[in-house]
Amino acid sequence: MTGLSTLLIVVGLFLVGGIVSFVKQKMPASMIVLVSVGAAMCLVAGVLRLEVWN
Repeated sequence: MTGLSTLLIVVGLFLVGGIVSFVKQKMPASMIVLVSVGAAMCLVAGVLRLEVWN
């Protein structure tokens, strides 16, 4: 596990927490979707950069 993959996964999980917070605060759906896309991209990039796939 490299430092960059760890960082991407941590940022993705942080954004998932933000999604939960935004849903509880009843923020606009467009903002929730935007943060969800960012979280998904960070998590997928972090998982794909793991060295277990080589």
